[in-house]
Amino acid sequence: MMAIRPERAGDEAGIRGVHLAAFPSALEAELVDRLRGAGRAAVSLVAEMERGIVGHVLFSPVTVAGGGAPEGGVGLAPLAVLPDLQGRGVGSALARRGIEACRGAGYAFAVVLGEPGYYARFGFKKASLYGLGNEYAADEAFMAMELAEHALSRARGVVRYSPEFDLFKA
Repeated sequence: MMAIRPERAGDEAGIRGVHLAAFPSALEAELVDRLRGAGRAAVSLVAEMERGIVGHVLFSPVTVAGGGAPEGGVGLAPLAVLPDLQGRGVGSALARRGIEACRGAGYAFAVVLGEPGYYARFGFKKASLYGLGNEYAADEAFMAMELAEHALSRARGVVRYSPEFDLFKA
């Protein structure tokens, strides 16, 4: 049986372990620690089973630089599931619950830089269709979704993640 719940004190090591197991480097684990430390973990959920924390998703605030820039956005990153449980719906459940938690918290839109075939199932669309660009020169893989009706109807500009994401810039 799996439960999805908000991150709480004492979860840090379990969350770090999931990211270290799921990704080829420690960058994502470091990103989570930095975002949490900076108070930028807007929504942070864990998937828990009898054996402990098996998945994690984090959403952090983003800004849009440019005319008609919407406010109240979050970026989904990172999302991780222990390798032996990948492909079993844990990540999808975390993403769906996280999106709903962001919507419930009043965020207007969400963005993600990831595999289009995976994230489209949650309602993400190519961000450039909304007039949104990104700092990473990604096109198809940079996606956005409205959490509030018409939140991106007049969007134009470049989405900027918080400074903690500079870990990923060359």
